[in-house]
Amino acid sequence: MDRFRPLALLTAAALTLPGITALSSAARAADADLARNGGFEAGLDGWTCTAGTTVNTPVRSGSSALQATPAGSDNARCAQTVTVKPDSQYTLSGYVRGSYVYLGASGTGTTDVSAWTQSAPGWQQLTTTFRTGPSTTRVTLYTHGWYGTGAYNADDISLVGPGVDAGQPPAAPTGLKTGAVTSSSVVLSWSAVPGATGYAVYRDGAKVQTVTGTSATIGGLSPSTAYGFQVAAVNEAGESAKSATVTATTTAGTGSPVDLPAHALVGYLHASFANGSGYTRLADVPDSWDVIDLAFGEPTSVTSGDIRFDRCPATECPNVESDAEFKAAIKAKQAAGKKVLISIGGQNGQVQLTTTAARDTFVTSVSRIIDEYGLDGLDIDFEGHSLSLNADDTDFKNPKTPVIVNLISAVKTLKARYGDDFVLTMAPETFFVQLGYQYYGTGQWGGQDPRAGAYLPVIHALRDDLTLLHVQDYNSGPIMGLDNQYHSMGGADFHIAMTDMLLTGFPVAGNAGNVFPPLRPDQVAIGMPASTNAGNGHVPPAEVTKTLDCLTKRTNCGSYANHGTWPALRGLMTWSINWDRYSNWEFQRTFDGYFG
Repeated sequence: MDRFRPLALLTAAALTLPGITALSSAARAADADLARNGGFEAGLDGWTCTAGTTVNTPVRSGSSALQATPAGSDNARCAQTVTVKPDSQYTLSGYVRGSYVYLGASGTGTTDVSAWTQSAPGWQQLTTTFRTGPSTTRVTLYTHGWYGTGAYNADDISLVGPGVDAGQPPAAPTGLKTGAVTSSSVVLSWSAVPGATGYAVYRDGAKVQTVTGTSATIGGLSPSTAYGFQVAAVNEAGESAKSATVTATTTAGTGSPVDLPAHALVGYLHASFANGSGYTRLADVPDSWDVIDLAFGEPTSVTSGDIRFDRCPATECPNVESDAEFKAAIKAKQAAGKKVLISIGGQNGQVQLTTTAARDTFVTSVSRIIDEYGLDGLDIDFEGHSLSLNADDTDFKNPKTPVIVNLISAVKTLKARYGDDFVLTMAPETFFVQLGYQYYGTGQWGGQDPRAGAYLPVIHALRDDLTLLHVQDYNSGPIMGLDNQYHSMGGADFHIAMTDMLLTGFPVAGNAGNVFPPLRPDQVAIGMPASTNAGNGHVPPAEVTKTLDCLTKRTNCGSYANHGTWPALRGLMTWSINWDRYSNWEFQRTFDGYFG
């Protein structure tokens, strides 16, 4: 369904809404302002926003205000839930700037209300009133814009009416125990606490997660490491004492081969085709390249699962080596400590494992390629429409869609077949990973692209088997980072923001209770095009260096404030070795110059 600017609808609604103009009723002496952080002086504390941040200008008062940017099917809603008295009168007020900006309250128990403005080039006050129902104790306040109309601002939001005694914090949780333990995560559960509205989870004394239920998965952990966990219950009055501590030691893990260099250079070699970059023989690839992905293995049809690797014919690649020379070059690279993988998919190789038969054929055909050439593993480069989510597939931790479930199963089978030394890498586009911070599948109300965030369940299910994730930070549209700002290709900030999301973790589709856990830094490489010919989003060597400085040393950073420092970041990936050779090995020389 197309989104449109509902001028007629809004005009009609304006005749029935009580809050178009400020109401003059004075607050009673016993009334209080129940809105938390209505001036946004404490950032977004107390608010849940799909696309909001705080800014220092413009502000109506104080030093901060909200700025939120609607986009696509997101109206940039910011909301908070407050405790109210039943059968009581309240006045909601706030100041806004922008076009089609709303301020409202829902869950009132009577008639939900909102006020809006069609255009406010300067600060305009919106005010409305409501009466709570006879059993209403909680009301949600919200502000939002309209689809595609640009950023809006809000400040000094208040809800004035009878206050509620906050009472006492809840009791400390009991029954804390560990569940599944992997090399990078621990599952926790505990008994519900009466009167608690949420729970705070602590790892070694530091708060790491807040949830509304009685379980949590704590990710981003190191292998073979002991951790102590506690949980506290939370309500309007505050936080309880912490529970007793439980300990868990993560498993050893098998995700990264021990002989992979601390900092690795990954590149794709055009092995089945030629283009303007020319054909490069495998034996001619310089020793700087630690992981070489043979591009590409492709299916006989989209849904067959039957993967074939056809080397470039001499008619297209006059300097192509023989099969014997190619296999000898693979062995020589491996003898020098390099990894040679088959990359499946690419721009033209759509792969949809819609059935278990296709899954099994995928395993058989990929194994045949690995065995014939003596390869070290598999790179999954599914693009286009290979992965998407069914409408009822809303939890990345428990996927239902056949193309997702079958791919996970197939890769686990391959991993089990070849053992701990099997190298597994993935090269998704930002649309399938970082976009999941805003959108996941078709969304709560439908209408979104079902491919949004579709790689997340695959990455999560295979994270303990994953050697490297190198997201393609190129050929990408603007993506929202953890600062709730959109970032575009062309500079270090884009790579820093995209990589920070992988190493910090992020709530999927803005749901703070459904967090994609961070990956280990040794599992992450940054994907960049080797030259302007290779793809959109190329950055010069100085920006590559700036990216690495910021992420590994927290120096030379730009406007984006990353959430950590990761000296163990594995390295860089590029499309492609061929294009880098065409550009006099600029990308390789930048990597070598930085890591030595």
